[in-house]
Amino acid sequence: MKVSISGVRGIFDGDLSLQHILEFSRAFSNMIKKNTCVLVRDTRSSSRIIGETASAALMEQGIDVQNLGIAPTPFAFREARIYGAGLVITASHNPLEWNGLKFILDGRGIFEHELQEMQKLLTNKFDVKSIAKEFSITSNYVEELSKLIGIVDGNSKIAVDTTGGAASGYASTVLTKIGCDVKAINDVHGESSRTPDPTSDELVDLRNLVVSSKCDVGFAFDLDGDRLVVVDKNGQKLSPDTTLLLCVSKAIELGVKKIVISADTSSAVKELASANTCDVTYSKVGEANVINVMLQNKIIAGGEGSSGGFIMSDFNMCRDGMLASAMITSILKNKRFDECLQIASKYHLIRSKVSADSNLHNMILDGIIEDLEHECSSVDHLDGAKGIFDDDSWVLIRGSNTEHSMRVSVESKNEEKAKSLYKLYEQKIREVYEKVKRTPNN
Repeated sequence: MKVSISGVRGIFDGDLSLQHILEFSRAFSNMIKKNTCVLVRDTRSSSRIIGETASAALMEQGIDVQNLGIAPTPFAFREARIYGAGLVITASHNPLEWNGLKFILDGRGIFEHELQEMQKLLTNKFDVKSIAKEFSITSNYVEELSKLIGIVDGNSKIAVDTTGGAASGYASTVLTKIGCDVKAINDVHGESSRTPDPTSDELVDLRNLVVSSKCDVGFAFDLDGDRLVVVDKNGQKLSPDTTLLLCVSKAIELGVKKIVISADTSSAVKELASANTCDVTYSKVGEANVINVMLQNKIIAGGEGSSGGFIMSDFNMCRDGMLASAMITSILKNKRFDECLQIASKYHLIRSKVSADSNLHNMILDGIIEDLEHECSSVDHLDGAKGIFDDDSWVLIRGSNTEHSMRVSVESKNEEKAKSLYKLYEQKIREVYEKVKRTPNN
């Protein structure tokens, strides 16, 4: 089972049990201020029983449950602005045998210190408080997003693949409402021809649909509707950084002058922002870290390049796949879309990982930093170590928060240079790792 600010995830009836659901739901109930909580689930076969268990745990602790049933994660975040808290039954893009919980406070995901506080409250012993009630509610998300975007120009033809997940029916409705001709596949809850993760899936059916129907663009969602992958008119998957770039372009069109992006985001986003007098602030990698910096600096737009996740805090304080799809659709027929693709094509970014025991991450990083400081023009320590070689090239090395591995991101405008730098630092990490493993007391 994995526990992080992204939530609790595990293989249901394996390392994730209903007992875990009870314990985490009870602990979370003690952090809810308004004694009411939105509940949402995705379409996994285990989500209903997990949802019923979580609901019972909340109600026994005196928390009224506002149940949205099957709905995308962004719906829960949107409604949590009203009710103050939310609990989502999902493992997001993980395989179907996985499931878990996402926690929402004050309309945003929990922060690290809140996770630590919640973990301290985990216990098998509990006192039943006054039993609360469960209510069935609906969301105005579709209408509110449609109103935000308005009717788009150009009679765009859009292909949509929701993998039978929580966004099924909703994503196509939003895009239809803003004036698009929508062709949808895998758009019935629980029925899909592909895996939950659109990033790793080849999306063969969607890509074929885009080409055969001569669509302007295709959108693929993950199982809970917060992650989006874009397919261009030629049936090619765009990188997650390009997805974020397109959303940032629309945000700039709407008047945004400041954005927050994670440290591993492509420099293409900074190039676009700079060309439009938009200031860039960096955060640690991770959706919650991006949002934290946005809130601290009162910046309404941001995102994470590695997931393509775009956040517009005035609308939703989370990565929102449907918001992203609608924003991208609204610039399809003007020059912004092609400009973004042209900027993105100049950069070559590699992200991967090297296996390494989590207990040794800091020592490995210390061993790498000396080389970075010698070889780079500057080294940034916001998140791990980011070495800047020149205006066009950088490498970011950091310990994973969820796995026994070191994360490596490399970018350059020269593809061969990017490959060479990645190979170089992958080898350096392996060498330092072997060295620190031989250090006494390790």
